[in-house]
Amino acid sequence: MRHPDSRPRFRALTVGLALAASALLPSGSASAADQYEWAALGDSYTAGGFVGDPLPALGDPARDGCDRTTGAYPGLVEQELDEFPPGKPVNLTNVSCGNATIKNVATEQQTPISPVQPPADGWAAVDTQVKRAGLNGETDVVTIGVGGNSLPFGGMLLKCLEEGASVTGSCREYYTNPPEGEESIEDKLARVQNEYIEMLAEVHQAAPNAKVITVGYPAVLPEEGSACNRLALTELSLIKHADVDWLRDDVLKQLNGSIQRVTEFFGDRYVDVYSSSVSHDACQPAEEKWVEGICGAAADHWPTKVGQLNCGLVGKRVTLVHPNADGYQNTANHVERAIRIALLEG
Repeated sequence: MRHPDSRPRFRALTVGLALAASALLPSGSASAADQYEWAALGDSYTAGGFVGDPLPALGDPARDGCDRTTGAYPGLVEQELDEFPPGKPVNLTNVSCGNATIKNVATEQQTPISPVQPPADGWAAVDTQVKRAGLNGETDVVTIGVGGNSLPFGGMLLKCLEEGASVTGSCREYYTNPPEGEESIEDKLARVQNEYIEMLAEVHQAAPNAKVITVGYPAVLPEEGSACNRLALTELSLIKHADVDWLRDDVLKQLNGSIQRVTEFFGDRYVDVYSSSVSHDACQPAEEKWVEGICGAAADHWPTKVGQLNCGLVGKRVTLVHPNADGYQNTANHVERAIRIALLEG
């Protein structure tokens, strides 16, 4: 399997930044904290879901239904920071949660929906990620990867599958000229942008001294919709090629653009993982893709069936267009670099 980017090049950068940070730290400063505090907030693209081992482990009473895993980018970055500390150790507090919306980060509780060994009475609601992470004046870095569930992108994909099953159906038409009770894509994107502004304001208020880093979404869709095999559940299945193109250009790219604009408005740092992941989308061959399709390869603890979707029929598990190990490694490379630069800037 191909690995994202050149690890030797990133390792050289890591070592260089670590040495530079160490040299810049005041020697014997009584006021300097013993470690940097990093909080990772976000949705399933941050949490991990089906890549790596569950955190907390299966059977641990501390499990909360958020599906954090060791294979997601916060854990990968943590390993690199442990091996080459940026002057002093970095303590990670990861409270990301699958299915989290923008509002779940700062203003609204979330009820997790993990399909992995849920309690008989369902998962208990969890507090906002800002509160769970304990953001305060001592927080040095906050990374945030969220936004897709607020559209919701996953729900739109399922609608596109539904429309793709009919001869005349089009999810582009459905969301451009929606029926009563459904937001248009323009309204969805405008609402999400406003929610993102409110969320970043809350994060800055809670952690006034922190460097805030936002993380965009990778290229989960091909540059040409025609690259997808509509018979393949391991790709995007029945979604029509024209709708794939629309989802890419008018939804995903617009969402990333909005996140970047808001981030820069606040003077924060945006991590672009889209550009580096082009041609590694869900419709690529297994050895090239950094994102699994509707069904795909996943850890054994992950289900083969959710609702009416049975990926066991093709010997796969339900992955619903999420990053695989290579995808998370690519994101980790970029996030690690952004964190080191942010810490160097002081």
